[in-house]
Amino acid sequence: MNETIPSIATIRAKPRVAIIGAGVVGLGIAWRLAGRAMVTVFDRSKAGSGASYAAAGMLAACCEAEPGEEALVALGRESQKRWPAFVDELLRVSGIDVELRREGSLVLALTADDQATIAHHLEFQRRLGLPLEWLSPAATRAREPRLAGKIAGALFSPEDHQVDNRKLAQALRIAAEAAGAEIREHHPVKEIIVQSGQARGVVLDDGTTVTADIVVLAAGAWSRTIGGLPPDRRPPVRPVKGQMLALRMDAAAPLLAHVLWAPGVYLVPRHDGRLIVGGTVEEKGFDEAITAGGLLTLLEAAWRAVPAVEELPVDEIWVGHRPGSRDDAPILGPGPLDGLFYATGHHRNGILLAPVTADAMARLILDDVVELAIKPFGLERFLPARAAE
Repeated sequence: MNETIPSIATIRAKPRVAIIGAGVVGLGIAWRLAGRAMVTVFDRSKAGSGASYAAAGMLAACCEAEPGEEALVALGRESQKRWPAFVDELLRVSGIDVELRREGSLVLALTADDQATIAHHLEFQRRLGLPLEWLSPAATRAREPRLAGKIAGALFSPEDHQVDNRKLAQALRIAAEAAGAEIREHHPVKEIIVQSGQARGVVLDDGTTVTADIVVLAAGAWSRTIGGLPPDRRPPVRPVKGQMLALRMDAAAPLLAHVLWAPGVYLVPRHDGRLIVGGTVEEKGFDEAITAGGLLTLLEAAWRAVPAVEELPVDEIWVGHRPGSRDDAPILGPGPLDGLFYATGHHRNGILLAPVTADAMARLILDDVVELAIKPFGLERFLPARAAE
Protein backbone atom coordinates (compact mmCIF):
# COMPACT_ATOMS: atom_id res chain seq x y z
CA MET A 1 0.00 0.00 0.00
CA ASN A 2 1.45 3.38 -1.02
CA GLU A 3 0.46 6.73 0.37
CA THR A 4 1.44 10.26 -0.54
CA ILE A 5 0.86 13.56 1.17
CA PRO A 6 -1.30 15.75 -1.16
CA SER A 7 -1.47 17.79 -3.37
CA ILE A 8 0.87 18.15 -6.34
CA ALA A 9 0.72 21.94 -6.48
CA THR A 10 1.28 22.28 -2.74
CA ILE A 11 4.06 19.71 -2.74
CA ARG A 12 5.99 21.78 -5.23
CA ALA A 13 5.61 24.85 -3.02
CA LYS A 14 6.32 23.18 0.29
CA PRO A 15 8.59 20.26 1.18
CA ARG A 16 6.96 17.15 2.60
CA VAL A 17 8.41 16.33 6.01
CA ALA A 18 7.97 13.07 7.92
CA ILE A 19 8.94 13.31 11.59
CA ILE A 20 9.46 10.06 13.47
CA GLY A 21 8.52 10.64 17.10
CA ALA A 22 5.82 12.79 18.73
CA GLY A 23 7.52 13.72 21.98
CA VAL A 24 8.27 17.34 22.85
CA VAL A 25 11.24 17.28 20.45
CA GLY A 26 9.33 15.99 17.43
CA LEU A 27 6.25 18.10 18.20
CA GLY A 28 8.32 21.23 18.71
CA ILE A 29 10.06 20.76 15.37
CA ALA A 30 6.71 20.06 13.70
CA TRP A 31 5.29 23.29 15.11
CA ARG A 32 8.19 25.36 13.81
CA LEU A 33 8.16 23.67 10.39
CA ALA A 34 4.44 23.50 9.70
CA GLY A 35 3.99 27.02 8.36
CA ARG A 36 6.50 26.39 5.57
CA ALA A 37 6.28 22.64 5.07
CA MET A 38 3.76 19.83 4.87
CA VAL A 39 4.45 17.98 8.10
CA THR A 40 3.31 14.56 9.26
CA VAL A 41 4.43 13.24 12.65
CA PHE A 42 4.37 9.50 13.36
CA ASP A 43 4.51 7.94 16.80
CA ARG A 44 4.53 4.35 17.96
CA SER A 45 2.14 5.22 20.79
CA LYS A 46 0.20 8.26 21.97
CA ALA A 47 1.80 11.63 21.29
CA GLY A 48 3.82 12.82 24.28
CA SER A 49 3.54 9.51 26.12
CA GLY A 50 7.24 8.54 26.24
CA ALA A 51 10.07 10.34 27.98
CA SER A 52 8.15 13.61 27.59
CA TYR A 53 5.42 12.24 29.86
CA ALA A 54 7.79 10.60 32.32
CA ALA A 55 10.05 13.62 32.84
CA ALA A 56 10.05 16.03 35.79
CA GLY A 57 10.23 19.22 33.72
CA MET A 58 13.41 20.67 35.21
CA LEU A 59 15.30 23.32 33.23
CA ALA A 60 18.63 22.64 34.95
CA ALA A 61 21.34 24.04 32.68
CA CYS A 62 23.41 25.46 35.56
CA CYS A 63 23.34 23.22 38.61
CA GLU A 64 23.96 20.04 36.57
CA ALA A 65 26.93 21.48 34.66
CA GLU A 66 29.99 19.24 34.86
CA PRO A 67 33.53 19.35 33.42
CA GLY A 68 33.69 18.20 29.83
CA GLU A 69 30.17 19.44 29.12
CA GLU A 70 30.97 23.03 28.18
CA ALA A 71 29.20 22.83 24.82
CA LEU A 72 26.16 21.17 26.40
CA VAL A 73 26.02 23.86 29.08
CA ALA A 74 26.12 26.55 26.39
CA LEU A 75 23.29 24.82 24.52
CA GLY A 76 21.24 24.58 27.72
CA ARG A 77 21.82 28.21 28.59
CA GLU A 78 20.76 29.28 25.10
CA SER A 79 17.57 27.26 25.50
CA GLN A 80 16.91 28.77 28.92
CA LYS A 81 16.97 32.23 27.32
CA ARG A 82 14.31 31.14 24.84
CA TRP A 83 11.93 29.59 27.36
CA PRO A 84 9.94 32.70 28.43
CA ALA A 85 9.05 33.69 24.84
CA PHE A 86 8.44 30.03 23.97
CA VAL A 87 5.96 29.70 26.84
CA ASP A 88 4.16 32.93 25.95
CA GLU A 89 3.80 31.90 22.32
CA LEU A 90 2.54 28.44 23.26
CA LEU A 91 -0.07 29.96 25.55
CA ARG A 92 -1.34 32.22 22.78
CA VAL A 93 -1.50 29.41 20.24
CA SER A 94 -2.68 26.49 22.37
CA GLY A 95 -4.46 28.11 25.31
CA ILE A 96 -2.42 25.92 27.70
CA ASP A 97 -0.25 27.41 30.42
CA VAL A 98 2.72 25.06 30.79
CA GLU A 99 3.50 26.65 34.18
CA LEU A 100 6.99 28.03 33.86
CA ARG A 101 7.93 28.43 37.53
CA ARG A 102 10.80 30.77 38.32
CA GLU A 103 11.67 30.08 41.94
CA GLY A 104 14.96 28.49 40.86
CA SER A 105 16.60 25.35 42.21
CA LEU A 106 18.47 24.32 45.34
CA VAL A 107 21.22 21.69 45.45
CA LEU A 108 21.15 20.49 49.04
CA ALA A 109 24.18 19.44 51.08
CA LEU A 110 23.20 17.30 54.05
CA THR A 111 26.78 16.63 55.21
CA ALA A 112 30.24 18.15 54.99
CA ASP A 113 31.09 15.56 52.32
CA ASP A 114 28.10 16.72 50.25
CA GLN A 115 29.28 20.30 50.65
CA ALA A 116 32.79 19.40 49.47
CA THR A 117 31.39 17.71 46.37
CA ILE A 118 29.24 20.73 45.55
CA ALA A 119 32.17 23.09 46.15
CA HIS A 120 34.34 21.09 43.73
CA HIS A 121 31.74 21.42 40.97
CA LEU A 122 31.10 25.04 41.85
CA GLU A 123 34.67 26.02 40.94
CA PHE A 124 34.10 24.74 37.40
CA GLN A 125 30.61 26.22 37.16
CA ARG A 126 31.80 29.68 38.19
CA ARG A 127 34.55 29.58 35.57
CA LEU A 128 31.75 29.27 33.03
CA GLY A 129 30.10 32.35 34.49
CA LEU A 130 27.02 30.50 35.72
CA PRO A 131 24.83 32.39 38.24
CA LEU A 132 25.16 30.15 41.30
CA GLU A 133 25.31 31.10 44.97
CA TRP A 134 26.30 29.11 48.04
CA LEU A 135 23.82 29.48 50.91
CA SER A 136 24.52 28.90 54.60
CA PRO A 137 22.31 26.45 56.52
CA ALA A 138 20.29 29.36 57.90
CA ALA A 139 19.85 30.98 54.49
CA THR A 140 18.86 27.63 53.01
CA ARG A 141 16.29 27.01 55.71
CA ALA A 142 14.88 30.51 55.21
CA ARG A 143 14.03 29.47 51.67
CA GLU A 144 12.84 25.96 52.56
CA PRO A 145 11.82 25.62 56.23
CA ARG A 146 10.67 21.98 55.90
CA LEU A 147 14.15 20.59 55.20
CA ALA A 148 15.86 18.08 57.50
CA GLY A 149 16.97 19.26 60.93
CA LYS A 150 20.67 19.10 60.14
CA ILE A 151 22.01 20.41 56.85
CA ALA A 152 25.31 21.84 55.66
CA GLY A 153 23.80 24.40 53.28
CA ALA A 154 22.80 24.49 49.64
CA LEU A 155 23.73 25.82 46.25
CA PHE A 156 21.12 28.21 44.87
CA SER A 157 20.61 28.33 41.11
CA PRO A 158 18.24 31.24 40.42
CA GLU A 159 17.85 30.55 36.68
CA ASP A 160 17.22 26.78 36.78
CA HIS A 161 13.43 26.72 36.66
CA GLN A 162 10.76 24.15 35.83
CA VAL A 163 7.73 23.60 33.61
CA ASP A 164 4.94 21.05 33.64
CA ASN A 165 6.24 18.65 31.00
CA ARG A 166 2.91 16.90 30.47
CA LYS A 167 1.15 20.18 29.78
CA LEU A 168 4.05 21.10 27.51
CA ALA A 169 3.47 18.03 25.34
CA GLN A 170 -0.26 18.81 25.13
CA ALA A 171 0.41 22.42 24.20
CA LEU A 172 2.94 21.52 21.53
CA ARG A 173 0.54 19.06 19.93
CA ILE A 174 -2.20 21.67 19.74
CA ALA A 175 0.25 24.27 18.40
CA ALA A 176 1.63 21.89 15.77
CA GLU A 177 -1.82 20.87 14.57
CA ALA A 178 -2.99 24.49 14.53
CA ALA A 179 -0.02 25.29 12.28
CA GLY A 180 -1.08 22.52 9.88
CA ALA A 181 0.90 19.49 11.02
CA GLU A 182 -0.75 16.07 11.04
CA ILE A 183 -0.12 13.84 14.09
CA ARG A 184 -0.52 10.10 13.54
CA GLU A 185 -0.55 8.27 16.83
CA HIS A 186 -0.13 4.50 17.05
CA HIS A 187 1.63 4.49 13.67
CA PRO A 188 5.06 3.01 14.40
CA VAL A 189 7.70 3.53 11.73
CA LYS A 190 9.54 0.39 10.65
CA GLU A 191 12.21 1.96 8.48
CA ILE A 192 13.37 4.97 6.55
CA ILE A 193 13.14 4.72 2.77
CA VAL A 194 16.53 5.24 1.12
CA GLN A 195 16.78 5.76 -2.63
CA SER A 196 19.90 6.91 -4.52
CA GLY A 197 21.52 8.16 -1.34
CA GLN A 198 18.48 10.14 -0.26
CA ALA A 199 15.87 9.74 2.46
CA ARG A 200 12.60 9.54 0.56
CA GLY A 201 10.04 8.74 3.23
CA VAL A 202 9.15 6.07 5.75
CA VAL A 203 7.63 2.59 5.85
CA LEU A 204 5.19 1.96 8.67
CA ASP A 205 4.91 -1.32 10.56
CA ASP A 206 1.81 -2.23 8.60
CA GLY A 207 3.70 -1.88 5.32
CA THR A 208 2.29 1.50 4.37
CA THR A 209 4.79 3.63 2.46
CA VAL A 210 4.70 7.38 3.03
CA THR A 211 6.83 9.42 0.68
CA ALA A 212 8.55 12.60 1.87
CA ASP A 213 11.28 15.00 0.85
CA ILE A 214 12.69 15.21 4.37
CA VAL A 215 12.77 12.72 7.24
CA VAL A 216 13.49 13.80 10.82
CA LEU A 217 14.49 11.04 13.23
CA ALA A 218 13.25 12.20 16.63
CA ALA A 219 12.16 8.89 18.13
CA GLY A 220 13.92 9.29 21.47
CA ALA A 221 15.05 6.05 23.08
CA TRP A 222 13.63 4.11 20.10
CA SER A 223 15.69 6.00 17.49
CA ARG A 224 18.21 3.23 16.97
CA THR A 225 15.47 0.68 16.32
CA ILE A 226 14.32 2.43 13.13
CA GLY A 227 15.57 0.47 10.11
CA GLY A 228 16.73 1.54 6.69
CA LEU A 229 20.12 2.98 7.70
CA PRO A 230 23.50 1.23 7.88
CA PRO A 231 24.31 0.20 11.47
CA ASP A 232 27.02 2.86 11.87
CA ARG A 233 24.60 5.56 10.73
CA ARG A 234 21.90 4.68 13.20
CA PRO A 235 22.20 7.13 16.09
CA PRO A 236 23.96 5.55 19.11
CA VAL A 237 21.01 6.11 21.42
CA ARG A 238 20.01 3.72 24.17
CA PRO A 239 17.15 3.66 26.70
CA VAL A 240 18.13 4.75 30.21
CA LYS A 241 15.44 3.58 32.59
CA GLY A 242 14.16 5.87 35.32
CA GLN A 243 11.66 5.07 38.05
CA MET A 244 9.69 7.98 39.50
CA LEU A 245 6.75 8.71 41.72
CA ALA A 246 4.49 11.59 42.66
CA LEU A 247 3.37 12.37 46.20
CA ARG A 248 0.35 14.48 47.04
CA MET A 249 0.94 17.64 49.08
CA ASP A 250 -1.56 20.21 50.29
CA ALA A 251 -1.50 22.66 47.37
CA ALA A 252 -2.23 25.52 49.76
CA ALA A 253 0.69 24.58 52.04
CA PRO A 254 3.30 22.70 49.96
CA LEU A 255 6.39 21.21 51.57
CA LEU A 256 8.68 22.80 48.99
CA ALA A 257 8.68 25.90 46.81
CA HIS A 258 11.90 25.29 44.86
CA VAL A 259 13.11 22.40 42.75
CA LEU A 260 15.31 20.52 45.21
CA TRP A 261 18.30 18.38 44.28
CA ALA A 262 19.34 16.29 47.27
CA PRO A 263 21.81 13.40 47.50
CA GLY A 264 20.34 10.57 45.44
CA VAL A 265 17.07 12.28 44.48
CA TYR A 266 15.36 15.33 43.08
CA LEU A 267 12.01 16.74 44.19
CA VAL A 268 9.88 18.99 42.00
CA PRO A 269 6.79 20.71 43.47
CA ARG A 270 3.83 21.44 41.23
CA HIS A 271 1.18 24.12 41.67
CA ASP A 272 -1.52 21.44 41.89
CA GLY A 273 0.09 19.91 45.00
CA ARG A 274 1.95 17.06 43.33
CA LEU A 275 5.54 16.51 44.42
CA ILE A 276 7.52 14.70 41.73
CA VAL A 277 10.24 12.43 43.15
CA GLY A 278 12.88 11.04 40.81
CA GLY A 279 14.67 9.48 39.33
CA THR A 280 16.69 6.30 39.22
CA VAL A 281 19.27 5.86 36.43
CA GLU A 282 19.31 2.23 35.27
CA GLU A 283 20.92 0.60 32.24
CA LYS A 284 18.23 -2.05 31.76
CA GLY A 285 17.07 -1.51 28.22
CA PHE A 286 13.33 -1.10 27.82
CA ASP A 287 12.53 -2.83 31.10
CA GLU A 288 9.33 -1.33 32.51
CA ALA A 289 9.31 -2.98 35.93
CA ILE A 290 8.68 -0.81 38.96
CA THR A 291 10.87 -2.30 41.68
CA ALA A 292 10.78 -2.13 45.46
CA GLY A 293 14.48 -1.29 45.46
CA GLY A 294 14.05 1.61 43.07
CA LEU A 295 11.20 3.14 45.06
CA LEU A 296 12.97 2.53 48.36
CA THR A 297 16.06 4.35 47.09
CA LEU A 298 14.03 7.37 46.04
CA LEU A 299 11.81 7.53 49.11
CA GLU A 300 14.68 7.11 51.56
CA ALA A 301 16.69 9.85 49.86
CA ALA A 302 13.64 12.13 49.79
CA TRP A 303 12.92 11.44 53.48
CA ARG A 304 16.50 12.30 54.47
CA ALA A 305 16.14 15.68 52.78
CA VAL A 306 12.51 16.44 53.70
CA PRO A 307 11.34 14.17 56.54
CA ALA A 308 7.71 15.28 56.24
CA VAL A 309 7.34 13.41 52.93
CA GLU A 310 6.64 10.25 54.94
CA GLU A 311 3.15 11.58 55.69
CA LEU A 312 2.24 12.23 52.08
CA PRO A 313 0.03 9.86 50.09
CA VAL A 314 1.45 8.31 46.93
CA ASP A 315 -0.32 9.75 43.91
CA GLU A 316 1.36 7.92 41.01
CA ILE A 317 4.32 5.65 40.18
CA TRP A 318 5.80 5.27 36.71
CA VAL A 319 8.80 4.31 34.57
CA GLY A 320 10.35 6.26 31.70
CA HIS A 321 13.18 5.67 29.25
CA ARG A 322 15.52 8.57 28.63
CA PRO A 323 17.22 8.63 25.21
CA GLY A 324 20.90 8.49 26.14
CA SER A 325 23.57 8.89 23.49
CA ARG A 326 27.11 7.58 23.85
CA ASP A 327 28.20 10.83 25.52
CA ASP A 328 24.76 11.63 26.98
CA ALA A 329 24.46 14.75 24.80
CA PRO A 330 21.90 15.25 22.04
CA ILE A 331 22.41 14.36 18.39
CA LEU A 332 21.27 17.32 16.33
CA GLY A 333 21.96 17.95 12.68
CA PRO A 334 21.95 16.45 9.19
CA GLY A 335 22.23 12.72 8.65
CA PRO A 336 24.46 10.84 6.21
CA LEU A 337 21.78 10.99 3.52
CA ASP A 338 20.32 13.98 1.73
CA GLY A 339 17.00 14.81 3.35
CA LEU A 340 17.72 13.04 6.66
CA PHE A 341 18.06 14.89 9.97
CA TYR A 342 18.64 13.75 13.54
CA ALA A 343 17.05 15.24 16.66
CA THR A 344 17.49 12.65 19.38
CA GLY A 345 19.63 11.54 22.33
CA HIS A 346 18.63 14.35 24.70
CA HIS A 347 18.96 12.09 27.77
CA ARG A 348 17.90 14.14 30.85
CA ASN A 349 17.63 17.41 28.93
CA GLY A 350 14.76 16.93 26.50
CA ILE A 351 12.45 19.40 28.23
CA LEU A 352 15.21 21.97 28.83
CA LEU A 353 16.35 21.82 25.20
CA ALA A 354 12.90 21.80 23.58
CA PRO A 355 12.91 25.48 22.47
CA VAL A 356 16.43 25.57 21.03
CA THR A 357 15.98 22.18 19.37
CA ALA A 358 12.74 23.22 17.68
CA ASP A 359 14.11 26.56 16.50
CA ALA A 360 17.54 25.36 15.39
CA MET A 361 16.32 22.25 13.60
CA ALA A 362 13.68 24.23 11.73
CA ARG A 363 16.30 26.73 10.54
CA LEU A 364 18.61 23.90 9.53
CA ILE A 365 15.93 21.98 7.64
CA LEU A 366 14.27 24.91 5.88
CA ASP A 367 17.09 27.44 5.49
CA ASP A 368 20.23 25.30 5.67
CA VAL A 369 21.47 27.43 8.58
CA VAL A 370 23.41 25.70 11.36
CA GLU A 371 23.05 27.60 14.63
CA LEU A 372 26.33 27.75 16.52
CA ALA A 373 24.72 26.26 19.63
CA ILE A 374 23.96 22.93 17.93
CA LYS A 375 27.09 22.72 15.79
CA PRO A 376 29.03 20.47 18.26
CA PHE A 377 26.24 17.90 18.41
CA GLY A 378 26.19 16.26 14.99
CA LEU A 379 26.36 12.50 14.47
CA GLU A 380 29.85 12.86 12.99
CA ARG A 381 31.40 13.09 16.46
CA PHE A 382 30.73 9.37 16.85
CA LEU A 383 32.13 8.34 13.47
CA PRO A 384 35.73 7.48 12.54
CA ALA A 385 37.43 10.50 10.99
CA ARG A 386 37.49 8.98 7.49
CA ALA A 387 33.84 7.92 7.62
CA ALA A 388 32.77 11.38 8.76
CA GLU A 389 34.45 13.13 5.82
